[in-house]
Amino acid sequence: MKTLSKILIAILFMNVALTQAQTSQQKTIEVNNSLGTLKQINAGLLNVGYTEAGPSNGTPVILLHGWPYDIHSYNEVVPILVSKGYHVFTPYLRGFGTTTFLSKDTFRNGQQAALASDIIAFMDALKIDKAVIGGFDWGARTAVAVSALWPERVKGLVSVSGYIVVNLEANLKPLSPTAELGWWYQYYFATERGKQGYAQNTYDFNKLIWKIASPLWNFDKATYDQTAQSFDNPDHVAIVIHNYRWRQSLEAGETKYDNLEKRLAARPEIKVPSITIGSDFDGAFADGKAYASKFTGKYEHRILKGIGHNVPQEDPKAFAQAIIDVSK
Repeated sequence: MKTLSKILIAILFMNVALTQAQTSQQKTIEVNNSLGTLKQINAGLLNVGYTEAGPSNGTPVILLHGWPYDIHSYNEVVPILVSKGYHVFTPYLRGFGTTTFLSKDTFRNGQQAALASDIIAFMDALKIDKAVIGGFDWGARTAVAVSALWPERVKGLVSVSGYIVVNLEANLKPLSPTAELGWWYQYYFATERGKQGYAQNTYDFNKLIWKIASPLWNFDKATYDQTAQSFDNPDHVAIVIHNYRWRQSLEAGETKYDNLEKRLAARPEIKVPSITIGSDFDGAFADGKAYASKFTGKYEHRILKGIGHNVPQEDPKAFAQAIIDVSK
């Protein structure tokens, strides 16, 4: 009995320590008031940090950010949606902000099926049966993957850059020199020097990516710093490096996701109502013709000129309108 008591006390102290650590991390994050209230919830493998805004009886909307961005890409999108009666959630992806792993032993996996599974776990934890899901960059890839794998959970999809699901076999094929140049950071991350360089220079590295991806967007230091605080997450570097190495088949994913990845590799059709958005960042693919056939449900493609990769922050009205329109 004494031994059992000692074990229970030890578990109690461990839980208290975990809660204190999570609370301590949350204090380092200042979230823009326009996003609503910052909350935490255990969902699957994670303790997910997310904001929530709008009426609880409104249509649920989940907005997903990319790399190297965070939930603040939706600073101006959320108020627009809330004013229209939507119930909006903006979760930090694994490796960002206040989202942490529940176990130190969990593999820090950045593959697409893992991120998509995170969103389903998040929806389950919040008892969200069905939602409109929108995103860009990693967020768009995740939103498309969720729509392809679990269409019954998606009321509508908004995806910047369209159908960007990763096919590992296709990724092994070389591109034109100009296209390869755009992948420079992925090749950098493939090296140990790149991993160390990213860890040492995260702030400046990601600021450079912002400038390259959105050359016409004159963001100020305060805007960048608001997002940059989310890169201090203890798992950020591991998740980013694994994501890009996995995409080049340089590191393996987890076998438990093999079936999901096999289904995604087959390039499944998206049957849920969808709106895709092309911007200057997409270059020759901005017209959406290369992937239009993959969307077999109600579908529309929109082109934003003079806008870079961070569409919801560069043109929040256009992104919010897409969410509104696809939910009708």
